[in-house]
Amino acid sequence: MSFSNTYETTVLTWTFTASTATRPTAWYLGLYTSVGGEGAPGTEVTGGSYVRKTVAFTITGNTASNTAAVEWPTATASWGTVSDIAVLDAITGGNVIAYASLDAAKTISTGDVFRVPAGDLDITLD
Repeated sequence: MSFSNTYETTVLTWTFTASTATRPTAWYLGLYTSVGGEGAPGTEVTGGSYVRKTVAFTITGNTASNTAAVEWPTATASWGTVSDIAVLDAITGGNVIAYASLDAAKTISTGDVFRVPAGDLDITLD
């Protein structure tokens, strides 16, 4: 995953100035059907019972990984082809913290469930 421009600025400001940064109180995963860029990951899934899901992380060395599986509700309508995922700081709206394209895009049709197994979402600082 890559940090968004907004979050890169937050990290640099906190690290190299006397300014403080407001830490999110919760993190959410969003699913996207189009590739975006540093400013935003693309077009977020809407409708069909889609909601952002909370996610928690553990840190090992320079990598943050999701501590538990994240599962979205059963799609009640087509969500399209999910190609990207993002960590955000709000259940709706908010800021993208980090984002990435999936290794393989996944078409979510009515009745499908999208899952991210525990430990499969890694954010690494190198």
